[in-house]
Formats: sequence, structure tokens, C-alpha cells
Amino acid sequence: MIRVVVLLLGLLSIPAVQAVELPRLFADGMVVQRDQPISVWGQAAPGVRVRVTFAGRDAATQAGPDGRWSLALPPQTAGGPHVMRIDDGTQPRVLHDVLVGDVWLASGQSNMEWPLAQSADADAEIARATDPQIRHFKVPRAWSGEPQAQLAGGEWVASSPQVAGSFSAVAHFFARELRKVTGVPIGIIDSTWGGSAIEAWMDAATQGIDAAGMAGLDRQLREEEDKALADTRARLARWTLPADDGDWQSAGLDEARWDTLQVPGLWESAGWNGMDGIAWYRTTFTLGAAEAAQGIVLGLGRIDDSDTAWVNGVEVGRTHMQYNVPRAYAVPASALRAGVNHIAVRVTDTGGGGGIHGPESELFVQPAGGTPRPLAGQWKFRPALVSSLALDGDKNQRPTLLYNAMIHPLQPFALRGVIWYQGESNAGSVERSLAYRTQFPALIGQWRRQWDAPRLPFLWVQLASWRSGSDTGDISPWSVLRESQTATLSLPATAQAVAIDIGDAADIHPANKQDVGKRLALAARHVAYGESLVYSGPSPADTTFAGSTAQVVFRDQGSALAVRGGGTAVHGFALAGADRVFHPATATIEGHRIVVRSEAVPSPVAVRYGWHDDAPDADLVNAAGLPASPFRSDTW
Repeated sequence: MIRVVVLLLGLLSIPAVQAVELPRLFADGMVVQRDQPISVWGQAAPGVRVRVTFAGRDAATQAGPDGRWSLALPPQTAGGPHVMRIDDGTQPRVLHDVLVGDVWLASGQSNMEWPLAQSADADAEIARATDPQIRHFKVPRAWSGEPQAQLAGGEWVASSPQVAGSFSAVAHFFARELRKVTGVPIGIIDSTWGGSAIEAWMDAATQGIDAAGMAGLDRQLREEEDKALADTRARLARWTLPADDGDWQSAGLDEARWDTLQVPGLWESAGWNGMDGIAWYRTTFTLGAAEAAQGIVLGLGRIDDSDTAWVNGVEVGRTHMQYNVPRAYAVPASALRAGVNHIAVRVTDTGGGGGIHGPESELFVQPAGGTPRPLAGQWKFRPALVSSLALDGDKNQRPTLLYNAMIHPLQPFALRGVIWYQGESNAGSVERSLAYRTQFPALIGQWRRQWDAPRLPFLWVQLASWRSGSDTGDISPWSVLRESQTATLSLPATAQAVAIDIGDAADIHPANKQDVGKRLALAARHVAYGESLVYSGPSPADTTFAGSTAQVVFRDQGSALAVRGGGTAVHGFALAGADRVFHPATATIEGHRIVVRSEAVPSPVAVRYGWHDDAPDADLVNAAGLPASPFRSDTW
């Protein structure tokens, strides 16, 4: 009996056999790149022999002393589904439903991340998402001060109406267009983070940053994060959550136990660090009898992300997913009373900052015919639902943090190309917009080197129109960033989808993602698939000044100049003389050139087109309907 016990104890001391570890991209339902060697890599026991079998081909290698191994399978033509078997001699891993097609990496900030469910014609588009040969892999948000070998999570999901609502809308429409012309499976790797700056997607070396210093910063940030989240958990502990908030809009609600916080200000700044979900705000204002009888306008500032507002228990307005749009709701007399009136606001935050923010001047009560009365100050506050508790903070603004955790682990998974929609977070000033002119090509060069693909197709969306508040006439940070994007076309195997005509002045997230996807797909057909077709709008080749006119000659790209809406009169142009003061100008199409004049500028020396953050009047297109990019002849 003693010998049996000793034997059992000895067996228990032997570590359990572990299956070979694979990158999370290698999973059931994945898409691998056709016509390129298929790189497979992972972790196993040191020194073991690993064999990979796929679609009738196989390859083997030996794990190194640290257990790392990698190999390449021969290229495959499009098709499937296939089975991939990874065998380390102990516990084989078998991946099912693997397709061979084209894999595109979709990256950037919120306009690339923006889901199908919140885009134009969402219900109809979701119902149409029935092609299971479109597969999406969403890389979860993660950050690190050091390059990571493994993603934080993710899985391959085949398109269907049941799941497509969460897909990147731009990437989905792009994939749908490519399916029409290629007929092959399309895999989308969605590695995006709303609000992220380009610096976050670049490695330390490219930015001249000390890697050891970044590792130290990582430790510091995580210690700060742990403390901040502990503080939030302590605040939440006094509440029963989720709460039944069905009557929290009523005028007679007892708020005695509610917290107070300063409004405007995101709730994270008041100590509710990392909280996403639903919270309520309440305050009061006073009206005279005559004022109550005429109605008011209620200004509630900017609310991140969605809100419903009540006065005295009567709903007076709601806004969905407009984090940076000032709320101003008309309140009818029927909802008001002489004396004290009660405001209740239910706020839903889906990520990042949450709550009522913006300038104090946007929070007010304005009686009919009267002046606004301020509402900024201490409001009552309490949470109703916590959907997640994670301190993203400014991680998406810090150099290298997102690259390390969300891009580096993807390498060297073979790609057909990259689609990129980012720049809004770098367009806050002219200085940052100019810096983008070196940062963007540096990022493209870095990714191409790391994927060992010098001509990896790289396509991007130029910033759409939006009223940013930074445009001061001749100075337009968004225009300068667009110019920086256009300058990057000097790199080979690149293209740009211009979106100046499909923006929304009031929403940084324009709902029309269909046309964005289509324009990216046109660019891909030319750059990645070698088709000869019209894939971009008019591009200026030369500008001359003669007398009172500026003459802009455009490259012949196989499609004549045109005006959106018809005619030959083009809008959106401005001229300046030696005084560098720009004035609106008239412009007319004459063949492959546009002649621009302004009575206010008898001797022009500079011309600009669409040179505003929000440029709704820029209507130059080609016969295919593709818009011209904003441009300028000066370098002032």
C-alpha cells in the first residue's frame, strides 16, 4: 500500500501535458491568405517536434529551448472549408472550417470601429449580412508597454444577421464589395480603438522611444489603474446594482442618499474611474408663473454617449450616440410649474468617458424671450448599471501601447492588405496635423517591414467633413491633416478614399459607411488586385495664375470633371492675393481644368478648394461621382 501511495504522489508531481499553444488568430472558422506561404507559429514543450497539416500539405519543425516554434506551409488557392491539424506528439490541436481567401487588416479609431448596428439603414443591412464566407475577427481593446506575443482575446465569426450588427460597418461593406468581384472568402481582422492617436499604433523604435522606459511606464500605469479601479469599486459597493430605475425621473424622488458631482465634467473626473454603463443626474431650477406658462429651452451640454431627459417626470428629449453634440431641448409649458422644477437625465456610456461635459455655457435654462440661466454646479448622481469596469483612460493616446497589444501579436499572419480610418484624434491643431505628414508614412513603412511585405497594399479614408470647432477661417487643422494624408500617396501601393462629401457637420461619426466601404473596395481593386478602373476622384496636377484668374489643371484619370448635382459651376473655391486673405470665388469647369475668379481678388496668387474642417459646398467630382480631395496651392 505504501508503494502505491508513493507512486501516486510521484505521478501527481509530474506537470500535466499541455496542448501546443497557438496565436488566437488560429481558431475554428479562420481565413488564411491565399497564394502566399501560410505562416504558423506557437508555443510547445522545449525541443518537441511540431507537425502542421493543412489542405493536403504539411510541414514540421522543432520547438526551441524556450518552446517557440514557427514554420511555413506552401501557398494555397482560394477555397475550403479545410481542417488544420497542429500535432506536437501529445495533444494535437485540430482547427475546423478554415477558409483560404483574402485577409484584410482593418485598423484605426472609431469610424473604422463603428458598428453596423449604428450606421445608416442598419436593420436592412444587418438583414442582408447573410454571406458566411465573410468572416470577422475583432481584436479586443488591450494595451501594453511591451510587445505581446498573444492577443487578449477574439474569435472568428461568420457573417449572419444574428451577429453582423457588431461588425465594423466600413470593413463589412468593404468585404461585401470585394466578395462581388473576387468571389473568394474575405477575412477581416478588426483591430481598432475609438479615439486613438496614430502614435499609439506605432512601435517604440519608429518613434525613437526607449523600450526599457516603456516597460517601466507599463508598471506605473498598471499600479495607478489598480488603485483607481479599487476606488471605483469602493464607491459602487454602497449601491445595489443593477438597480430598478423605472421611476427615477419623477419629480418627487428622494435623492437624499445620492452622491453629488460637479457638472459639467465626465464622471471619471469625479472618481468613477473606468465605469461604463448607466447613471442618472438630477438637479432643479426655479421659474416664475409667467415663465412657466411660456415654455423654456433646456441646455444640457454634451453627453457621452446617449441620454434621455425629463422635466418634472415628463420626457423632453433624447439623443442617441452623439457624445460631442450639445443638447438643447424645448420644454413645453405643460411640463413646467411655477417654483421649483426637477430635471432628470439618464445617461448611457458605452466606453471611454461618460457623463455630462462640455463648456459651462451649454448648460442653461432659457425662458422664452429671456436670457439663459446657468445650470452648471453640483448635481445629484448615482449609478444604475455597470456594464464594464476597465480603466482605458488615455491609453489610446500614449505611444506604442496599442501597437504592442493589438498589432504586434498579429505578425506575421499573412495579409492581402490594410484598410485604415484614423486621424480625427491627431487633427486638434495645425501642429499635430503637420506632424502626421511624417508619422503616417512612418507607420506604413514600419508595418510593411514587420510583415516583410514592402508593397503591402495600404488604403485609407481621408477625414470626412465635421464641424470641429477648431476651424478659424483660413486656419483649418482638419484640412491640414487631410493634406498630410494625401501627401502619403507618394508611397507605392497606396490609395485614399475621399469622404469630404459624405460627412456630417454635427456628428464626427457620419452614418453613411456604405460609400466609404465601396470607395475603399474600388481602391483595393486597383492597388491590390491590379484592375484598371476609375478608383479615385479628380486630382490637381498644376496651378497657374494669369491676370485675375487661377487655372487648376487636373490629371486625366479616365473620367471627366463634373459637379455633384450637375452643371459646370463648381463651389468650395477661394482665392487670395499677396495679402494672404482668402475670399470666396466662382469656378467653372473647362475641359480638364477649372478656372477660378473672385472680384475681391484682382491678382490672385493662391487658390484653395474645400479648405475647411466642414466643407459641405465642396462639390467637384468626376463622371463616376467620386469626389475631389480638398487642396491648396499655397504653403502658408
